[in-house]
Amino acid sequence: MRMTSTYGAALLAAMAMAAGAAMAQDETAALDSQYTDADGDLVADAPEDESALRNPDTLVFAYTPVEDPAIYEDIWTPFIEHLEEQTGKDVQFFAVQSNSAEVEAMRSGRLHIAGFSTGPTPFAVNLAGAVPFAIMGADDGQFGYRLQVYTQADSDIQEVADMAGKRIAHTSPTSNSGNQAPRALFPDLGVVPDEDYEVTYSGSHDQSMLGVVAGDYDAAPVASEVVDRMAERGLYDPEEVRIVWESDPFPTTSYAYAHDLAPELKESIEEAFFSFDFEGTALGEEFTGVSKFIPITYEDQWRVIRQIQRANGVEYTPQGLAAE
Repeated sequence: MRMTSTYGAALLAAMAMAAGAAMAQDETAALDSQYTDADGDLVADAPEDESALRNPDTLVFAYTPVEDPAIYEDIWTPFIEHLEEQTGKDVQFFAVQSNSAEVEAMRSGRLHIAGFSTGPTPFAVNLAGAVPFAIMGADDGQFGYRLQVYTQADSDIQEVADMAGKRIAHTSPTSNSGNQAPRALFPDLGVVPDEDYEVTYSGSHDQSMLGVVAGDYDAAPVASEVVDRMAERGLYDPEEVRIVWESDPFPTTSYAYAHDLAPELKESIEEAFFSFDFEGTALGEEFTGVSKFIPITYEDQWRVIRQIQRANGVEYTPQGLAAE
């Protein structure tokens, strides 16, 4: 049984009205001091010195930390082959173990293209010079996922407020649906994390979900796209759990390249993403409901995420990333 609410939409609308014109200026200042943003689009500019532009023979690509990196390397193989054809470069898949490791890899220059989870995307933008340009979507241009709160099928938790005093798993501090959005949205639903219940960090969405199934946690906020894929692979029985509440859609994984890649390389990378045909590939089978990559900008599509993080006092600093 799915129970929805208008609380989330109302809060996000209020945040948007309160942010005002000063928001962009504040966020530009959030960029690390090694980057500039002369055009005000909230992402790092390419270096003015052409000698600082990079055009490596081998591109390193990473996908956001997942429950089984080995499986995902195989799933991404068709796309990597397509990326190689379009760019004329060798492409190496880099299996990352954490969001902070992924951000640090791009910051240090070891990672050129990456899929960053929703919540960590602003850290990648501000600390690593990542430039998001694409997201997975449907033919009609729709994209996104929902924050869902799961509990056991026979649990006495019927609404979010019933989680008071229970064992609740969040995923990690920087996760949007696993931590930041719950902290921003749950107070209007009747509970304040860390006040009405003690937050336990599980480390990932799959660990939160498996912990709910096993009874280690009474409930957990998780990303719908992750738990849907887990169910499709038979990692848990959907009959053993139920959804207590779900949010309006959020943007899902952003795909970004390093800001200092050569312009012609950036163009060929974008062309590879936007010309890739999901149909009949392992990637298309894994990510059901999407059929292509569609263009996005960090400034527009991540506005709601930045507002949620601002509401939580998030600062895009190495210390903030290390807390993850």
